[in-house]
Amino acid sequence: MTKRPAIRAAGAVVLRGEGDDTEVLIIHRAAYDDWSLPKGKGEVDELPPQTAVREVLEETGVRVRLGVRLPTIKYNVAKGPKSVEYWRAEVIDESPREPDDEVDKVRWVKIDKAMRRLTYADERRVLSAALLLPRTTALVLVRHGKAMLRKDWSGPDQKRRLTGRGRRQAKELIQLLSAYDVQHLYSSSSTRCVETLKPYAQSIGKEVITEDVLTEEEGTVAPREVEKYVSNLFDSMDDATAVCGHRPVLPSMYRGLDLKPRAMVVGEALVVHRDDEGNQIAVEVHKPTA
Repeated sequence: MTKRPAIRAAGAVVLRGEGDDTEVLIIHRAAYDDWSLPKGKGEVDELPPQTAVREVLEETGVRVRLGVRLPTIKYNVAKGPKSVEYWRAEVIDESPREPDDEVDKVRWVKIDKAMRRLTYADERRVLSAALLLPRTTALVLVRHGKAMLRKDWSGPDQKRRLTGRGRRQAKELIQLLSAYDVQHLYSSSSTRCVETLKPYAQSIGKEVITEDVLTEEEGTVAPREVEKYVSNLFDSMDDATAVCGHRPVLPSMYRGLDLKPRAMVVGEALVVHRDDEGNQIAVEVHKPTA
């Protein structure tokens, strides 16, 4: 059995500009006298994408949205094995950051200069991988959080609520959806699905748009309509989008994305990346810790 790294960290390759004008964000750490990509250790119960976004902001003053996942770097430190997960990222906004003992310089540099300046070969390879990939927009497919058992619910099934664990999963989802800067939220009209996306919707001041076709009651008898709905959603989205469904409907939702259906645990999220031409570029999975 493979042991998980004792130390888990995350960071990002933050790019701006196009062609020969492309620049990457790098930092200088006085304690190590090195130039590196922004990254850092995760906090308790923090999902890696949120770690990446938080660390970039703390170390550079730049707020980013994540794109495609990049290769993970693994190495040993004094406290044991360490892994650093990376994502390609783009800027939402940035603010000046005062130098401190951790990061004393933040620079946007052209790619050829970055390749010479970055201290670590592994990070140069991560940068190279990012440059081979396009800008993407994320569609996040979510299975609703843990709901009350049917046998313990006396009302209409569509009104069945999340349990305490399900509500914790919904709150945890905030950090994942915010990392991809999700702006639009769609859900089965069943309460347990709406409640799964509602905490994030409230955090950004948006509404959850409900769709009857994604409910168990309608989606299981009209699978082609579910496929069509999800396919159109993927093709037409301009900003990162989340859509929440139920276990019996998920296979049709997967097929709408031209993906082979697979089981998802409650509260799990599948992130599907689409480039500006509408092509599916990559898929990543995030399971809840709650």
